[in-house]
Amino acid sequence: MSVTITVTEDVKACLALRLEVFVEEQNVPLEEEIDDLDDVATHFLAMDTAGAAVGTARIYEQGEIGKIGRVCVAKSHRGTGLGARLIEVCLQELRQRSHLKQAKLGAQTHAIGFYERFGFHVIGDEYMDGGIPHQDMVLTF
Repeated sequence: MSVTITVTEDVKACLALRLEVFVEEQNVPLEEEIDDLDDVATHFLAMDTAGAAVGTARIYEQGEIGKIGRVCVAKSHRGTGLGARLIEVCLQELRQRSHLKQAKLGAQTHAIGFYERFGFHVIGDEYMDGGIPHQDMVLTF
């Protein structure tokens, strides 16, 4: 089944998928998953040919840094390369914003190797976010 990733205004669909993955599967507290950044972020939504939301990510700017976050893939589509496609789409969009110098994200520690494939490297110490160990990672453009 093919998947299409597009910029979306349907934040509710993105949020529903994030609640499924982060809150239900990973036990992230609901109050930590929902924030005011959804109002200013650019959201990406991956849809399968049946019209189901199967992946999402968001980006927003902090000065000269483009932040990637809330990247998740439905259980049904894990292992298909969709996560990598979401990161590639986010990076493509951030690179088009010529004033940005870096991309930054908070990686769950088990996923550090995944992000290193794109050129990200760890900065700073490990920290807890939503009850899950994370480390910040950056990629300079």
